Amino acid sequence: MRKFGYLRDGLFLAACALYAANRWLIKPVAPGGFFGSWFNDVLLIPCAVPVLLWLERRTGIRRTDVPPTVAEIAFVLVLWSVLFEVIAPRFAARATGDWLDVAAYTAGAVVAALWWNRPIRTSNRD
Repeated sequence: MRKFGYLRDGLFLAACALYAANRWLIKPVAPGGFFGSWFNDVLLIPCAVPVLLWLERRTGIRRTDVPPTVAEIAFVLVLWSVLFEVIAPRFAARATGDWLDVAAYTAGAVVAALWWNRPIRTSNRD
């Protein structure tokens, strides 16, 4: 079993770079559409899960360095969706609940789960 890289994980680093590029380069010149509304939502799970699991590992809550499990990813997905698409709109005037945001979080979670739990390639040298 390979060790998870946490803050050095390739998907995490790529997602953070894409988030920054979208936030400061793309959205200012193209504020609408997919990049203005949902692209950063797709990147949520790949950006957030490694940080949360790293914190759990550092505090002893997480006792292993295996890649994120489906349950760990789903927990963050459900928690984030409920907090920011159900609860926040009831208390913050600027917040709006949007099922398309949840769909974007879910798409990012599926890609991340597949990436982090992909089979390890081994060479068959004889």
